[in-house]
Amino acid sequence: MVVYLVLVAALGAGVPGSSQDAPEKPPDTFPDGKEKAPDLTFRPPRYKALRYNEDWSVLADKKDQTPGDSFDPIKYLPLTEKGDTYLSFGGQIRSRVEDWNEFGFNGANDDTFWLNRFLLSADLHMTRYFRAFVEGKSAFSTPRELPGGRRTLDVDELALQQAFGDLNLGFSEDNGKPRLTLRPGRQEFLFGAQRLVSPLAWSNTLRTWDGASGIVRTERWELTGFWSQFVNVDKYSFNNSDSDLQLYGVYSTGSIRSVPFEIDLYWLGLSRSSSRVFNSFGGREDRQTLGSRLYGDIARTRLDFEVEGAYQTGTLGSKTISAGMVTTVLGYKIPLGTDLVGQPRTDVGVSYASGGKGIGSRNTFNQLFPLGHKYLGYIDVVGRQNIVDTHVAITCNPLARVDTFKKSSTTLSYHYFWRASRRDALYNAGGGVLRPPTNGSQNVGSELDLTYKHPIDRHLALLVGYSHFFPATFIKKTGPDRPIDFTYLQLQFTF
Repeated sequence: MVVYLVLVAALGAGVPGSSQDAPEKPPDTFPDGKEKAPDLTFRPPRYKALRYNEDWSVLADKKDQTPGDSFDPIKYLPLTEKGDTYLSFGGQIRSRVEDWNEFGFNGANDDTFWLNRFLLSADLHMTRYFRAFVEGKSAFSTPRELPGGRRTLDVDELALQQAFGDLNLGFSEDNGKPRLTLRPGRQEFLFGAQRLVSPLAWSNTLRTWDGASGIVRTERWELTGFWSQFVNVDKYSFNNSDSDLQLYGVYSTGSIRSVPFEIDLYWLGLSRSSSRVFNSFGGREDRQTLGSRLYGDIARTRLDFEVEGAYQTGTLGSKTISAGMVTTVLGYKIPLGTDLVGQPRTDVGVSYASGGKGIGSRNTFNQLFPLGHKYLGYIDVVGRQNIVDTHVAITCNPLARVDTFKKSSTTLSYHYFWRASRRDALYNAGGGVLRPPTNGSQNVGSELDLTYKHPIDRHLALLVGYSHFFPATFIKKTGPDRPIDFTYLQLQFTF
């Protein structure tokens, strides 16, 4: 681990030059050569998936005459005359209605229910060296008359989602960010594209971990080393971390000056005691995941790409683990012009995650804690274990000419799935066994997803979607095989 940290830090610090070293851009001018007046309009920070990454200290320099936001008074509350000690409050209210027809391929499983989630956070900065962040959560569901009832994904009535402190050391002269941050406490993790580690924002209750992390920043790289215990959701009592389920490792992201794309490098360790099982296979699990992700635009073209691959080793009971996954995506921005349908983009991709000889075997890839919902179909029939997925998608804005809807987007995507190994099971988005293995057909089926996103304003966002799963031979020969329909409507207010 130490060698890994030193190597990546050397790559970032040893490469001369960066975007910050570039000469200053000359001021904009009118055609007659006269300088344009500077734009004094204040643009507040964007809300982020990890709320603790927002920096509201910029409000200290906000001019009184510039447009403001009604929530500015609670985003930056100076506690000293100097203003470097301040308090910030934030939160989110989310409400989603889900309608299911033939859930689990069973014609008797139809239901409509309502999910609500409330988040409230307080962020205290005590000079630039110390910081404390606390976030509370309440998640509720109306009665859910589907298998599993109201799950831990749906209900967590009153919980502490995050509570940690930061010690910041060695500040950069270029951007003022700390070169090293030490962070003990309860915290969310979100790494890379979230294929392996995610707070799972789609779920009503979110994920979180108890532990400690250290963030190292160099000129071109950011590295996060961490050790943690997963926090189990207790729907009606205080949530406690599970000492039998540990996640640790190092995740780094950055770039090399001579390479025209971004790079993620990571090592993720997972430890489960003998009291736990991986799917139906018992025994202690010590799994190491080594991986990398490359992504970016292809120069002088309308193409962009992403490639991510990971290999897993370690032990599962008395067996030696050997498993892996790879995913590739190629995107293309269609040159139709923004006035017609926004900036349309299409992409195609293939994903593979290994399977083995039986449920939860040593060759079955463990998807860890993913945001599978984003990548393998919104119905969540399929997880990143013993699966091959090919997909094609297109995103555009049919209402681009209407000012109110200029920032909206519509995405239509299609997936086709089959099992990587006919001797292994089909796993769902949570990693559970959806159908046991059979030596028959590997064809699982296909899914069509249609989503519409509309940011009503800075705070309020609308999401509407419809998904349909078409079962194929494997599903039809192993149990109920009705097509699944999933429709949802979500409103989210963030402040």
